[in-house]
Amino acid sequence: MACLTTLKQEIRVLENAFPKSDQLFQVVAASVDELTCRFVSKCGKKYDIHANITETYPHSPPVWFSETEDAIITNSIERLSNTTGRDNHVVQQVKLLLQELCSSFGMHDPPDLEQKLSFNALPPPSPSAGSVAPDSKHPPMEDYEDSEMEEEEEDMEEDIQLDMDDTTNSPNLQKDDGIDPTNLATLVRLKANQRQDYLRGSISGTVQATDRLMKELRDIYKSDAFKAGVYSVDLINDSLYEWNVKLQVVDSDSPLYNDMVQLKEKEGLDHILFNFHFKELFPFEPPFVRVVAPVISGGYVLVGGAICMELLTKQGWSSAYTIEAVIMQIAATLVKGKARIQFGANKVGKGQYSLARAQQSFKSLVQIHEKNGWFTPPKEDG
Repeated sequence: MACLTTLKQEIRVLENAFPKSDQLFQVVAASVDELTCRFVSKCGKKYDIHANITETYPHSPPVWFSETEDAIITNSIERLSNTTGRDNHVVQQVKLLLQELCSSFGMHDPPDLEQKLSFNALPPPSPSAGSVAPDSKHPPMEDYEDSEMEEEEEDMEEDIQLDMDDTTNSPNLQKDDGIDPTNLATLVRLKANQRQDYLRGSISGTVQATDRLMKELRDIYKSDAFKAGVYSVDLINDSLYEWNVKLQVVDSDSPLYNDMVQLKEKEGLDHILFNFHFKELFPFEPPFVRVVAPVISGGYVLVGGAICMELLTKQGWSSAYTIEAVIMQIAATLVKGKARIQFGANKVGKGQYSLARAQQSFKSLVQIHEKNGWFTPPKEDG
C-alpha cells in the first residue's frame, strides 16, 4: 500500500473534519483498511457508506459500497470508481462524494469544505502518535504524487511480515471481533498473498471484486450463523473467486431436514454442498451457484444442480446483497420448494450434476424467464 504515514494523515484529516457529532456527514469508523461514513439528508434520513482501501491505493481509488438501494446513493458511489491521480486519495474521494450527495439531494456544500479537508487544518500530532514530527509541514494534497514505488514496496513487504507474525501470536489473533484464530489466519494469509501478487505484478481478478470478497469472508467469519455451524465455507485453492459452501442446518420441520438426518446415517454426509463462482464484476454481478452433492429433486434445483432463483440473475441481483444472505435465501428456497434428497442417485457413477450441465440449464432458465417473467419463488421468499 502507499506510504502509510500519508494515509494516516488523510484519515486524521477526515476524522477532524467530520466528527460523529456533525449534522451532515460523519466519519463513523476509520482505519488504513476501511472507512465508514454516514450522510444525513435534509429530511434526516441516514445513509451509511463504506470504503475498502485497497492494496493498490492510491493508484486505484478506494472501493465504495452501501447496503442501501437508493439510486442517489448508488449512482454517487459509482462515479467515484472513475477517478484518477490525485482524486484517488481518500480525502479527495470523500470531498467528491459529499459534493455529489449534496447536489443530488438539493443541499448546499458545507461552506468550509475546502478548509476542513486541508492538511494545514490538522492539529499538531502528539509525540506518542508515531506520526510526522510537529515541526513538519503538511503539504496540500496536490503535492502528493503517485511515484514512490520503491517506498510503497518496502512498506508492503514490512506489512506482509507483520501480518504473518500475527498468525503465530495467539493474542493478536483475537483482535478482530471474535474471529476464530484459524479463520483469522486464513484472512492474513490471503491478504499476504494479494500483496505478494501485487509486488510481482500478477494480480488476479479485480481490485474491487477482491476487496469486496475479502470483506464478505471476514463478515462471514464473524457471523452468528457461521459460528453456530449452520453453514461452512472453504476456498478452492485459496482463491477468493471460488467457494465451496456446506449447508449443514435447514428448517427442522421440513422433509429435507429428515432426509439430511438419513444422509448422515446412510452415507456419512452431514451437509449439502454448493459451489459459488464469482466473476471479476462482483459485486455488480451475482455469483454462479450450483448444488454439487447430494442430488436433489424439487427445491427449485435444476438439471445439473443450478438453482432457479431470480436473485441469482443479473436482473434480480443487487450489489447490496451479502453472501451470507444469499446462502440463507438458498436454504429457504430449498425448504419452500419441498426439496428432497435422491438417495439412489448419489451412488458412485449415478450422479447427474456437473458444471457444464448446470451452466446450460441456468442459461435456458434465464432465457425463459426473461421472455415470460418470474413467477416462483418470489425474491422476498428466497
